[in-house]
Amino acid sequence: MSYGEFDRPVDRRGTFSLKYDFAKERSRPAGLLPLWVADMDFPAPSCVQRAVARTAEHGIFGYTEANEDYFRPVKRWFFTRFGYRSESEWIVRTPGIVFAIAMAIRAFTEKGDGVLIQPPVYYPFFEVIRDNEREVVENTLVLRGGRYVIDLADFEEKIRKRGVKLFILCSPHNPVGRVWNPEELRAMGELCKKYGVLVVSDEIHCDFVYPGHRHYVFPEAVPEMASETILCTSPGKTFNMAGLQVSNIFIRDEALRRRFRHEIDKTGYSQLNQPGIWACRAAYEEGAGWQKACMEYLKENLDYIRARLHSDVPEAVLIEPEGTYFAWIDFRKMFADAGELDRFIVEEAKLWLDAGHIFGRAGEGFQRIAYACQRSTLEAAMDRLAGARARKCGGVCPEGRTV
Repeated sequence: MSYGEFDRPVDRRGTFSLKYDFAKERSRPAGLLPLWVADMDFPAPSCVQRAVARTAEHGIFGYTEANEDYFRPVKRWFFTRFGYRSESEWIVRTPGIVFAIAMAIRAFTEKGDGVLIQPPVYYPFFEVIRDNEREVVENTLVLRGGRYVIDLADFEEKIRKRGVKLFILCSPHNPVGRVWNPEELRAMGELCKKYGVLVVSDEIHCDFVYPGHRHYVFPEAVPEMASETILCTSPGKTFNMAGLQVSNIFIRDEALRRRFRHEIDKTGYSQLNQPGIWACRAAYEEGAGWQKACMEYLKENLDYIRARLHSDVPEAVLIEPEGTYFAWIDFRKMFADAGELDRFIVEEAKLWLDAGHIFGRAGEGFQRIAYACQRSTLEAAMDRLAGARARKCGGVCPEGRTV
């Protein structure tokens, strides 16, 4: 099936695009095909484009604030899709989720406290913990039968022995693609409740879930932790509008919310940007159809990656994603050394991917491909990877097949 608005190439070069315009600044050679940044190469839905255009046509970019006309579609989106009931006063607006996580770390922990994460995981988690002089505590996910699972015994031990005060949950998980089920969420929630650990749940990829799986909002799945959860959401990934910098942070408990706001106040930050407010409202009011079509296109991209790996790079193992638009690929059958793998991807395949080791030691030997791009881009990327693999292996894989 072809989806015109997703298939149509868009030249992003010369737009200050982090993905396309900053290879030199990031010490990358020219000519690499980038599939690393977690944004999409698809134009935002027309409702978002119209909302931003109306703002520009009005011509006044003054201070703006959100009211019930903004909160209503945000709340409705999370109720109709995930059954999450909320109140307007719970929502704190921030320019991004990493910013919100940093504020939570500063508001609810002290220097030297332990902050728990589950690597291989989104690498800014490491950075924001260390930059705020807290201790990174790792509950490493276990790859078992081609699927990552939680080591709950280690989860509890790390909390108990390492002075953990806050847990950053990545749900769905970036980069391994797990969509946590209610039993897993409750098991983690019960341990956090037992030891008085606050949960910061990053659910920015909640709308990217494949058939056979369902996303559960953490405070809905674990109601006993509802007042001890900072729920982080944003339309930025869902509708490819991350550059508009708008996130909605749900904090049910008034005392927690007050402390969180106070930490934001200390930064001097106040209102969201004006186009972001209008874009967020439009996306949640009118963007459901676009999001559904986008997911269908992403599913076909994933099917294409799986087929090309099987036929052309059979040593590479795709960890099947249950959600997100990331392919987390295990290259350890091809490379014993992560550095050699990185060199192969850049110098031989001419690709710019996210190297697995940046997600923590557990990611060594893996690569992350962000496949929210036109099929033609993905085809070119897989051609480059297959060609590099053929040159490396002399056209014969260990199973004896030729490519």
